[in-house]
Amino acid sequence: MLKIVTTLTASLAATALWAADGVQPLPKAHAHNDYEHDRPLLDALSHGFTGVEADIWLVDGELLVAHDANEVEAGRTLASLYLDPLRARAEEHDGMIYASGQQDPITLLIDIKSDGPETYQVLSDVLAEYSDILTVFEGEEVEPGAVTAVISGNRPRDMMQEQDVRYAGYDGRMSDLESDTPASFMPLLSDNWTNVFDWTGEGEMPEEQRDRLTEIVSTAHDKGWEIRFWATPDEAGPAREAIWTVLDEAGVDLINTDDLSGLQDFLQAE
Repeated sequence: MLKIVTTLTASLAATALWAADGVQPLPKAHAHNDYEHDRPLLDALSHGFTGVEADIWLVDGELLVAHDANEVEAGRTLASLYLDPLRARAEEHDGMIYASGQQDPITLLIDIKSDGPETYQVLSDVLAEYSDILTVFEGEEVEPGAVTAVISGNRPRDMMQEQDVRYAGYDGRMSDLESDTPASFMPLLSDNWTNVFDWTGEGEMPEEQRDRLTEIVSTAHDKGWEIRFWATPDEAGPAREAIWTVLDEAGVDLINTDDLSGLQDFLQAE
């Protein structure tokens, strides 16, 4: 009986892991706080998402995934929830996460919640163990992998810049927009939507704000950076659809949401 149960459990786990095999990836779909879904990573992949966010805390030498410190649970590590299943998929799909249609690495946005330097020291060693699937940053050279890890939150910029070889990029902010930071260090620039714009999807977007968004995206792309905004309206309805439409048309690279089905339907209808 034990053997039957064990075999069934393994079979169900495998079915869950590969449930996204027939899904076409959506280049702009980014799962905000992905770990809060019933099946971290797997739910996002089953909806075609190409970006996922994991918040991490360093606890007794382990990188635990949770939004707040009082929510950490033993066993919910960055490796078990994300790195190991991503490696398994890459091995299954000839170095890619999706069986077909994937042209670029997916983004694993790692938001450091605990002390930046202390956490990154451990994180850097962990990421090195997954060098077979991760994008490698070495000086001005970037070797794409199946997954590009990007460090957000408490980012130890100086510490990262001192590394000759890294397995993660740096997540910039709007204050970096006019800088000459190379994309080989900072592949992504993210910021809170409400820090930059006050339009929340009601009525037409003011022309000066639309022009500002166009300018931001153009400047970032000219420098080789992708763009992401968080804290955009995410409650289903006309305002959210208006925001998503503007982001999509402006060329924003990652559209943030907690609603996997909602964004999947929106992007597939475009």
